[in-house]
Amino acid sequence: MNFVEEGLVKAQSRGQDIILRYPPEPNGYLHIGHAKAFSISYGMRCKYNGKANLRFDDTNPAKESMEYVEGIKRDLDWLGVEYDQVLFASDYYEKLYQCAIHLIKRGVAYVDDSTMDEIKAMRGELGVPGKPSPYRNRSVEENLDLFQRMRAGEFPDGSRVLRAKIDMASPNMNMRDPVLYRINRQAHYRTGNQWCIYPMYDFAHSLSDYIEHISNSLCSLEFEDHRPLYNWCVEQCQGALPNLPAIPPEQYEFSRLNIERFVMSKRWLKRFVDEGLVSGWDDPRMPTISGMRRRGYPAKAIMDFVRSTGITKNVMTVPLSALEFYVRSELDQCALRVAVVENPLKVRIVNYDKNETFAVTNNPHDEAAGTHAISFSNEIWIDGSDFSDNPPPKYKRLTIGGVVQLRGAYKIKCLRRVGDVLECEITDEKAKGVIQYVNARDCAPVTIRSFEPLLKEGTDLSDENINRDSIHESQGYAEKWLAERNDVSLKYQFVRKGYYVLDQKDKLVFNKTIGLREGF
Repeated sequence: MNFVEEGLVKAQSRGQDIILRYPPEPNGYLHIGHAKAFSISYGMRCKYNGKANLRFDDTNPAKESMEYVEGIKRDLDWLGVEYDQVLFASDYYEKLYQCAIHLIKRGVAYVDDSTMDEIKAMRGELGVPGKPSPYRNRSVEENLDLFQRMRAGEFPDGSRVLRAKIDMASPNMNMRDPVLYRINRQAHYRTGNQWCIYPMYDFAHSLSDYIEHISNSLCSLEFEDHRPLYNWCVEQCQGALPNLPAIPPEQYEFSRLNIERFVMSKRWLKRFVDEGLVSGWDDPRMPTISGMRRRGYPAKAIMDFVRSTGITKNVMTVPLSALEFYVRSELDQCALRVAVVENPLKVRIVNYDKNETFAVTNNPHDEAAGTHAISFSNEIWIDGSDFSDNPPPKYKRLTIGGVVQLRGAYKIKCLRRVGDVLECEITDEKAKGVIQYVNARDCAPVTIRSFEPLLKEGTDLSDENINRDSIHESQGYAEKWLAERNDVSLKYQFVRKGYYVLDQKDKLVFNKTIGLREGF
């Protein structure tokens, strides 16, 4: 049993119902790191017969929007992460305000007229105590009056904040009289201009958990230093509102997911979008759920992978090959096999003058997937990489005088090269290898996109390590059968090449999900 489960068992032993939450901020789209966090809460919800709220922590109106809310819901639904109700921190603005009034009346919160730069300077440094604000000892009556006037909009943005009165000498910088509210005349995507003061994340997050009767607040390790403030908020606000549970929530932290060459910072991902390095949040190079879906990653593979990384406090970087293992394993079982050639080279068969079709298996692991017909004529396209005038040793593809087996059709022998055309004949001689083909008289032109990670190596986010040449396009021909399957949910294996999916936005453009094997 891991430490997260121990916390749930502890909650049950105290008579608490298991209620968890997924608390994304709607200021961007989910990435695979969020998928890990949600998978942990979802797994515990299922195992302990609990409930889970999807709550949007929307306290920063300048960066949040309904677009992100809908995108996050869509991604969770696609991943199969279930939730019991959809809630918003903005639903609790009045209650959070009343909690702030409660703190002021108890003498543990005060209005500070200092600027943010002054507040930062007063907090001091690690190992060096901070200095109390000159406004720290205002009377309860004055603080109540000023805070109510802040809400009423009497003061300009940035002129005053509400701070907790805790300990300016605390070794934990988060406890040195943190800001709880700030003035910000920014319209909110849900509440409009109803509010001109907004709660800070730590205050709103902890009390939203408390209001929702959350039993166990599960979050990533970066919030470990925030836990004392989380506990302070819920403890100081006991009795501030009716119907608050007798037992407050407890926070548990686990390490976040890091994958080599993946950017797992929402701020950097937004920068890539804003600067045009990628086409959007759903660009197939992005580690966002929408980007991975567009690239063809199966939802099951993503969830199997994130679950495999476990629950730990140890910070580690997972190799990209670990994710690719689950993607290949899943795609191998479901992908339809089709023939596609890139950099096409024409072959003319001199001893053949018919038109035939051959049945090929759609998936060797799934008999129910059936077969489809691939046509054949005396003019075909083969992949440009499947012919060599000067073959290396042990070359098993087509050469002058060499013989190959065409997948699902005949064996051919190359007689000569005439310009850009190979002249071949059907033969019974022994073939050295098998290659794919498409009928030149009955095929469809396609564009194929392949991708590299956005980082050149490791997880370093310096400009020098950003891969600005991470997308490549090539042209080719595909079986007509493939072009007629206009379904972005289908997964394909281009035989001998890799796994691909039809792009969601561009006609007859296929995104390469992953190669057949590492280094293929």
